[in-house]
Amino acid sequence: MATIHFATYNGGLKFRGDSSAIALSSISPFSAASYSSSSSSSSSSSATSSSSSAAKPRRSRLQASLRRKSLTATRALPEETTLSAQPEAVVDPTLALKKKAVDVAPALKGTSIFLVGMKSSIKTQLARLLAEALRYYFFDSDALVEEAAGGEASAKLLRETDEQGFRESEAEVLKQLSSMGRLVVCAGDGAVQSSTNLGFLRHGISIWIDVPLDIVARGLVEDLPSSQPSTSQSYSEVLAQLAAMYEETRVGYATADANVSLQKVASQCGHDDFSDVTVEDLAMEVLKEIEKLTRVKKMMAEAGRPF
Repeated sequence: MATIHFATYNGGLKFRGDSSAIALSSISPFSAASYSSSSSSSSSSSATSSSSSAAKPRRSRLQASLRRKSLTATRALPEETTLSAQPEAVVDPTLALKKKAVDVAPALKGTSIFLVGMKSSIKTQLARLLAEALRYYFFDSDALVEEAAGGEASAKLLRETDEQGFRESEAEVLKQLSSMGRLVVCAGDGAVQSSTNLGFLRHGISIWIDVPLDIVARGLVEDLPSSQPSTSQSYSEVLAQLAAMYEETRVGYATADANVSLQKVASQCGHDDFSDVTVEDLAMEVLKEIEKLTRVKKMMAEAGRPF
């Protein structure tokens, strides 16, 4: 039997300037000219053509003065009312992820999360990041099986010599993990290869992290130790093995509560290259899927209540 050890880890425009400018601006040049003309005729009925000529320059000077004051006023208003363009705020993906986790956590109520899919560093990094954002514990079920077997070499030997015993160890690990809460589990392939193990996943929320096989194969080849030539494999060999394994496990992956595809996330983010997708992008998508699931669960619970 496997034994698990874990630790906690504006109110209006204002006019600036002389008040006399406002008063003069409110009078049309024509009414000002009429006022000047009527005043001169009341003071003397025998106005000559020379006095009429002298009134024209005064009227022109008055109109020019009014135009200058009007232009000055109209130029001053935009300077006061124009708002300076604010720079676009840069959103920190880590902070955005933590905020989303805070929003999701209350409805999650400590329910554990199981990430299934082909074994890859992407899935492991994603599980760690989700655990950190949600303040959950992180576990790798394969690592726990290896620990229970006495190490990676012993687990590999057990799998080759006693397939049934190895599968029982996998089931025991999943059983213990499913009995806890507030966990993000990076589940191995064995988690979806038996009805018993799939039943353990029902104790939490399962998410299929769908990463293209060529990316998984490339990552595995890069991680293979170059110091051990006997264990090294070519990319094509690793890809062929993954394709065969995928055919055995994809039906189990499809039973997950939600599917987060690297290809879909890349399309949503506008990336042509899958390598441009960050772990934060994937984690945000996982949290959105969890939010949908918890919302549906709440609606179903409310629908089942008696009137």
